[in-house]
Amino acid sequence: MNIVVGNKLKILRKNKKLSQEQLAEYLHISQSAYARMENGESHTWAIHILKICKIFEITPDELLKVDANKKEMSSISSANHLSDTIIVQYEERIKELKKVIKDLKEHKKTWKS
Repeated sequence: MNIVVGNKLKILRKNKKLSQEQLAEYLHISQSAYARMENGESHTWAIHILKICKIFEITPDELLKVDANKKEMSSISSANHLSDTIIVQYEERIKELKKVIKDLKEHKKTWKS
């Protein structure tokens, strides 16, 4: 549940164009404590749920609703998968380029001979 609420907090905060520092100040906590809530590392959001709902103009049910986050989680998962795919492609390209460089160096040695 912490991750679901954390992701929702991050999306709501960004939609309101607020910084973590601003929300932390509103909740009277440190920025790092707020960051832990967004990262799903802390459950202290429950202590502040009424203030959180007030600033985002939502009900506690809306904050805790898992179904509303499925699409968001799917989009995050898709982005992570795409990122992993691109990394693999770049790693393969780097291997190919290293082989080309090696071949050119070897070919250069034969030219000098």
